[in-house]
Amino acid sequence: MINVAVVGCGYWGPNLIRNFNSLGKCEVKRICDTDEKRLSYLANIYPLLKTTKKYDDLINDNKIDAITIATPVSTHFKLAKKSLLAGKHTLIEKPMTSSVANCKELIEIAKDQKVTLMVGHTFIYSPVVRKIKQIIDNRDIGDLLYISSRRLNLGLFQKDINVAWDLAPHDISIVLYLMKETPVAVNCQGKSHINTGIEDVTSMSLDFKDGGFATIQSSWLDPNKVREMIIVGSKRMIVYDDTQPLEKIKIYDKRVETPPHYDTFAEFHFAYYYGDVYSPYIKQEEPLKIECQHFLDCIKTGSIPETSGLDGLRVVQILEASSKSLQKGGARIEVTDM
Repeated sequence: MINVAVVGCGYWGPNLIRNFNSLGKCEVKRICDTDEKRLSYLANIYPLLKTTKKYDDLINDNKIDAITIATPVSTHFKLAKKSLLAGKHTLIEKPMTSSVANCKELIEIAKDQKVTLMVGHTFIYSPVVRKIKQIIDNRDIGDLLYISSRRLNLGLFQKDINVAWDLAPHDISIVLYLMKETPVAVNCQGKSHINTGIEDVTSMSLDFKDGGFATIQSSWLDPNKVREMIIVGSKRMIVYDDTQPLEKIKIYDKRVETPPHYDTFAEFHFAYYYGDVYSPYIKQEEPLKIECQHFLDCIKTGSIPETSGLDGLRVVQILEASSKSLQKGGARIEVTDM
């Protein structure tokens, strides 16, 4: 039996509690939050839970094997460092920390302590995203040309991070998963409309070594919730709409063909191919439940998580580069130089 504690019981923490409690050979023993009302609310739902406002109560409890951290980003490093140094397996919600240096330190501590460090990039465990990766890896869409992603909604405004740090980690983690490489450079532009100094709209572009390209739009100021990713291949195109209840993926048999050779400009004509549109069947499973089970499996076997500390570091590298680019008016920032 693996005993888990959850720190942070606001928006995401209750989802972690629910999923861990639904899994076999695992039990959420304790929860921690500074809000007494949240603790009381969850204690009514889960009467066997022990609640506390003191994080050290979790650290000093020898019966707790693992701690999951679902608190504001600014607190991730301090809480995770304590957890890892106490020899507890640690799951941190995205983004891993607020700096590359802090990510690297946590990775080293986890290695020294021989404990599991995992980052909650939940979409990597989504059956939909895994299906997209399978389609790309099978070359069903030909060569992967570029990815365009939009994650937009009205709010929720954050006080300690901008919209890129809040929303883009989802898209960045998916792009890295599909591209199977880290970008060499980042450009990012944005504006602060509501809170001075905290961008609520950003547009990010990622350049990859072998010609890959991705764009990521993030906004807290759009009227409708948009969760869309377009993956363009040389033969076909995929539209992934996460707001759809069933047909989240649609594959378009469309492409542009150029003539193999021509002698004069008059002979040059693009050929536009329009074929069928189809949506593959995907079994519905909650990604967070799969993520929680994977965390437990890694603890039991000692294997490296699919979203390890190193994966968390790669996402934070891109976010840190995006912040530097924002400060320089959208200038190109080399990721490898960080």
